[in-house]
Amino acid sequence: MNKINVAILDKHQIVVEGIGELLSSFEDIEVILKMSDKRELIDGIKMNTIHVLIINIHELRTEDLNLIQKIETETPQIKVLILSVTSDKEVIFKTIKAGAKGFLAKDTGKNELIEAIYSLRNGYDYFSSSITNILLNQYVSSIKSNEPKQNINSYNLSSRELEILKLWGSSYTNKEIAEKLFISIRTVESHKNHIMQKLNMKTTVDLVKFALKNNIIQI
Repeated sequence: MNKINVAILDKHQIVVEGIGELLSSFEDIEVILKMSDKRELIDGIKMNTIHVLIINIHELRTEDLNLIQKIETETPQIKVLILSVTSDKEVIFKTIKAGAKGFLAKDTGKNELIEAIYSLRNGYDYFSSSITNILLNQYVSSIKSNEPKQNINSYNLSSRELEILKLWGSSYTNKEIAEKLFISIRTVESHKNHIMQKLNMKTTVDLVKFALKNNIIQI
């Protein structure tokens, strides 16, 4: 099994060690770098293969945005996942604009962190439920307008895929969906990947927009 190589950055070493210890229990995830210094991180990235970079942000600074942009420009194969104590819209939008592919709020649990890492490694963006709701807030009003709905049947989504899309769009995690449908977490991930491919979508927010627009879910 190919491992997902992870790097962690936080100005507090104890936080870095804590996240690293949490991830160490997963056989398919390997923490390669645990850094509290941005310059050392850049040097470490050059010497190691990294798939996901976790940046824990306490207060967003220009140097944080510059780092995200540098990673996105020079090493786009590395997907940046933001952990933040704030759910401020400005912080979310600025980090996403800089190149972050995932954003988790302070209410994130262990399972959602792991799910985010898997999603980013598979080429998909990931935002925690609370963040997704913030990003979709402005979109909801447009749903109530007379925008034409897309033809769901034209995408050949199976009944099982529609079921998973509805549950996932309703904030169920992969683990919760698996338990509810009596299938494995890997099967859920496989179905979600197929859904994203059929709909030709890369971001989870766009997928939820699709589900909202077609009345698959409601918020």
